[in-house]
Amino acid sequence: MTATKAIPSNPSDARREIARKNYEAFSKKLPELLQAHRGKFALMRDGEVTEFFDTAGDAYLAGQKLYPDGAFSVQEVTDAPIDLGFFSHAIPQ
Repeated sequence: MTATKAIPSNPSDARREIARKNYEAFSKKLPELLQAHRGKFALMRDGEVTEFFDTAGDAYLAGQKLYPDGAFSVQEVTDAPIDLGFFSHAIPQ
Protein backbone atom coordinates (compact mmCIF):
# COMPACT_ATOMS: atom_id res chain seq x y z
CA MET A 1 0.00 0.00 0.00
CA THR A 2 1.40 3.38 -0.97
CA ALA A 3 0.77 6.41 1.21
CA THR A 4 -0.49 9.41 -0.68
CA LYS A 5 -0.11 13.01 0.33
CA ALA A 6 -3.32 14.98 0.58
CA ILE A 7 -3.33 17.94 -1.79
CA PRO A 8 -5.57 20.82 -0.72
CA SER A 9 -8.19 21.58 -3.36
CA ASN A 10 -8.31 25.27 -2.45
CA PRO A 11 -5.22 27.34 -3.39
CA SER A 12 -5.53 29.42 -0.21
CA ASP A 13 -5.48 26.19 1.85
CA ALA A 14 -2.26 25.19 0.08
CA ARG A 15 -0.70 28.57 0.85
CA ARG A 16 -1.71 28.32 4.51
CA GLU A 17 -0.07 24.90 4.67
CA ILE A 18 3.13 26.30 3.12
CA ALA A 19 3.16 29.14 5.65
CA ARG A 20 2.53 26.72 8.53
CA LYS A 21 5.41 24.44 7.53
CA ASN A 22 7.75 27.40 7.03
CA TYR A 23 6.75 28.83 10.41
CA GLU A 24 7.45 25.53 12.17
CA ALA A 25 10.89 25.30 10.54
CA PHE A 26 11.62 28.95 11.32
CA SER A 27 10.71 28.48 15.00
CA LYS A 28 13.23 25.66 15.31
CA LYS A 29 15.99 27.73 13.66
CA LEU A 30 15.24 30.97 15.50
CA PRO A 31 17.96 30.78 18.19
CA GLU A 32 20.74 30.55 15.59
CA LEU A 33 19.11 33.10 13.26
CA LEU A 34 18.89 35.71 16.02
CA GLN A 35 22.67 35.76 16.39
CA ALA A 36 23.30 37.09 12.88
CA HIS A 37 19.95 38.27 11.51
CA ARG A 38 17.97 39.92 14.33
CA GLY A 39 15.48 42.45 12.97
CA LYS A 40 15.71 41.14 9.40
CA PHE A 41 12.97 39.44 7.40
CA ALA A 42 13.53 35.89 6.23
CA LEU A 43 12.21 34.75 2.87
CA MET A 44 11.29 31.09 3.29
CA ARG A 45 10.52 28.27 0.89
CA ASP A 46 10.19 24.55 1.61
CA GLY A 47 11.10 25.06 5.27
CA GLU A 48 14.38 26.79 4.46
CA VAL A 49 15.47 30.43 4.67
CA THR A 50 16.52 31.41 1.18
CA GLU A 51 17.49 35.04 1.88
CA PHE A 52 17.28 37.87 4.44
CA PHE A 53 15.97 41.40 3.83
CA ASP A 54 15.79 44.69 5.73
CA THR A 55 12.04 45.11 5.18
CA ALA A 56 9.06 42.78 4.89
CA GLY A 57 8.12 44.47 1.62
CA ASP A 58 11.52 43.76 0.07
CA ALA A 59 11.29 40.11 1.15
CA TYR A 60 7.80 39.81 -0.31
CA LEU A 61 8.77 41.37 -3.64
CA ALA A 62 11.79 39.07 -3.90
CA GLY A 63 9.55 36.10 -3.12
CA GLN A 64 7.18 37.06 -5.92
CA LYS A 65 10.06 37.38 -8.37
CA LEU A 66 11.91 34.22 -7.31
CA TYR A 67 8.85 32.04 -6.74
CA PRO A 68 6.04 33.02 -9.11
CA ASP A 69 4.06 29.99 -7.93
CA GLY A 70 3.56 31.85 -4.62
CA ALA A 71 4.99 28.98 -2.56
CA PHE A 72 6.91 31.12 -0.05
CA SER A 73 6.41 33.02 3.18
CA VAL A 74 8.10 35.85 5.08
CA GLN A 75 9.05 35.76 8.76
CA GLU A 76 10.59 38.47 10.93
CA VAL A 77 13.64 37.44 12.96
CA THR A 78 12.68 38.55 16.48
CA ASP A 79 13.11 37.22 20.01
CA ALA A 80 9.76 35.44 19.76
CA PRO A 81 8.54 33.99 16.47
CA ILE A 82 5.45 35.72 15.13
CA ASP A 83 3.21 33.69 12.87
CA LEU A 84 2.48 36.08 10.01
CA GLY A 85 0.50 33.45 8.13
CA PHE A 86 0.76 33.74 4.39
CA PHE A 87 2.36 37.16 4.54
CA SER A 88 1.67 38.12 0.95
CA HIS A 89 -1.96 38.86 1.79
CA ALA A 90 -0.83 41.60 4.18
CA ILE A 91 1.16 43.62 1.63
CA PRO A 92 -0.79 46.06 -0.55
CA GLN A 93 0.07 45.76 -4.23
